[in-house]
Amino acid sequence: MKISEAAKASGASARALRHYEEAGLITPERCANGYRLYSADILDRVRVIRFLVESGLPVRLIKEVLPYITASTSPNRVCAEFLAEVEGYRDRLAERVASLVAQQSALDAFLGAARSGA
Repeated sequence: MKISEAAKASGASARALRHYEEAGLITPERCANGYRLYSADILDRVRVIRFLVESGLPVRLIKEVLPYITASTSPNRVCAEFLAEVEGYRDRLAERVASLVAQQSALDAFLGAARSGA
Protein backbone atom coordinates (compact mmCIF):
# COMPACT_ATOMS: atom_id res chain seq x y z
CA MET A 1 0.00 0.00 0.00
CA LYS A 2 1.04 3.59 -0.54
CA ILE A 3 2.04 6.00 2.22
CA SER A 4 -1.41 7.55 2.73
CA GLU A 5 -3.00 4.13 3.11
CA ALA A 6 -0.14 2.95 5.34
CA ALA A 7 -0.54 6.01 7.55
CA LYS A 8 -4.23 5.31 7.97
CA ALA A 9 -3.70 1.58 8.62
CA SER A 10 -0.85 2.06 11.11
CA GLY A 11 -2.07 5.14 12.93
CA ALA A 12 1.19 6.94 12.14
CA SER A 13 1.27 10.08 10.04
CA ALA A 14 2.89 10.05 6.62
CA ARG A 15 5.51 12.38 8.08
CA ALA A 16 6.26 9.87 10.86
CA LEU A 17 6.59 7.08 8.30
CA ARG A 18 9.11 9.15 6.35
CA HIS A 19 10.97 9.93 9.59
CA TYR A 20 11.12 6.24 10.53
CA GLU A 21 12.52 5.49 7.09
CA GLU A 22 15.13 8.25 7.35
CA ALA A 23 16.13 6.93 10.79
CA GLY A 24 16.60 3.44 9.34
CA LEU A 25 13.75 1.89 11.35
CA ILE A 26 11.77 0.78 8.30
CA THR A 27 12.60 0.18 4.66
CA PRO A 28 9.56 0.32 2.40
CA GLU A 29 9.89 -0.89 -1.15
CA ARG A 30 9.86 1.66 -3.96
CA CYS A 31 7.86 1.69 -7.18
CA ALA A 32 9.50 2.69 -10.45
CA ASN A 33 8.03 6.17 -9.97
CA GLY A 34 9.60 6.44 -6.49
CA TYR A 35 6.41 5.93 -4.47
CA ARG A 36 6.86 4.00 -1.27
CA LEU A 37 5.06 0.69 -0.84
CA TYR A 38 4.34 -0.61 2.65
CA SER A 39 3.81 -4.29 3.38
CA ALA A 40 1.85 -5.75 6.30
CA ASP A 41 5.18 -6.62 7.98
CA ILE A 42 6.31 -3.00 7.82
CA LEU A 43 2.98 -1.83 9.25
CA ASP A 44 3.41 -4.27 12.15
CA ARG A 45 6.89 -2.86 12.72
CA VAL A 46 5.50 0.71 12.61
CA ARG A 47 2.99 -0.20 15.33
CA VAL A 48 5.83 -1.47 17.52
CA ILE A 49 7.86 1.68 16.82
CA ARG A 50 4.89 3.89 17.71
CA PHE A 51 4.43 2.03 21.00
CA LEU A 52 8.10 2.50 21.86
CA VAL A 53 8.04 6.18 20.86
CA GLU A 54 4.93 6.71 22.98
CA SER A 55 6.75 4.94 25.83
CA GLY A 56 9.31 7.70 25.65
CA LEU A 57 12.27 5.85 24.15
CA PRO A 58 14.37 7.92 21.77
CA VAL A 59 14.72 6.72 18.20
CA ARG A 60 18.40 5.93 18.82
CA LEU A 61 17.47 3.32 21.45
CA ILE A 62 14.51 2.04 19.43
CA LYS A 63 16.83 1.36 16.53
CA GLU A 64 19.03 -0.78 18.78
CA VAL A 65 16.24 -2.82 20.37
CA LEU A 66 13.89 -3.15 17.40
CA PRO A 67 15.55 -6.25 15.91
CA TYR A 68 15.04 -8.09 19.21
CA ILE A 69 11.38 -7.11 19.45
CA THR A 70 10.29 -7.81 15.89
CA ALA A 71 12.37 -10.91 15.26
CA SER A 72 12.07 -14.31 16.88
CA THR A 73 15.28 -13.55 18.79
CA SER A 74 14.86 -13.85 22.53
CA PRO A 75 14.68 -10.54 24.41
CA ASN A 76 17.11 -12.11 26.89
CA ARG A 77 19.82 -11.72 24.26
CA VAL A 78 19.69 -7.93 24.46
CA CYS A 79 23.10 -6.87 25.76
CA ALA A 80 23.53 -5.72 29.34
CA GLU A 81 24.92 -2.36 28.21
CA PHE A 82 21.75 -1.63 26.28
CA LEU A 83 19.56 -2.63 29.22
CA ALA A 84 21.60 -0.36 31.48
CA GLU A 85 21.10 2.49 29.03
CA VAL A 86 17.32 1.92 28.93
CA GLU A 87 17.22 1.71 32.72
CA GLY A 88 19.15 4.97 32.94
CA TYR A 89 16.69 6.57 30.55
CA ARG A 90 13.79 5.26 32.63
CA ASP A 91 15.41 6.61 35.81
CA ARG A 92 15.84 10.04 34.23
CA LEU A 93 12.16 9.97 33.26
CA ALA A 94 11.24 9.07 36.84
CA GLU A 95 13.27 12.06 38.08
CA ARG A 96 11.47 14.33 35.64
CA VAL A 97 8.10 12.96 36.78
CA ALA A 98 9.03 13.54 40.43
CA SER A 99 10.07 17.09 39.60
CA LEU A 100 6.80 17.74 37.78
CA VAL A 101 4.80 16.31 40.70
CA ALA A 102 6.70 18.63 43.09
CA GLN A 103 5.96 21.61 40.84
CA GLN A 104 2.31 20.60 40.66
CA SER A 105 2.15 20.37 44.47
CA ALA A 106 3.72 23.81 44.80
CA LEU A 107 1.17 25.26 42.38
CA ASP A 108 -1.67 23.52 44.24
CA ALA A 109 -0.41 25.03 47.50
CA PHE A 110 -0.20 28.46 45.90
CA LEU A 111 -3.68 28.21 44.45
CA GLY A 112 -5.08 26.95 47.74
CA ALA A 113 -3.53 29.85 49.62
CA ALA A 114 -4.63 32.38 47.01
CA ARG A 115 -8.21 31.11 47.04
CA SER A 116 -8.46 31.15 50.83
CA GLY A 117 -7.16 34.72 50.97
CA ALA A 118 -4.08 33.81 52.99
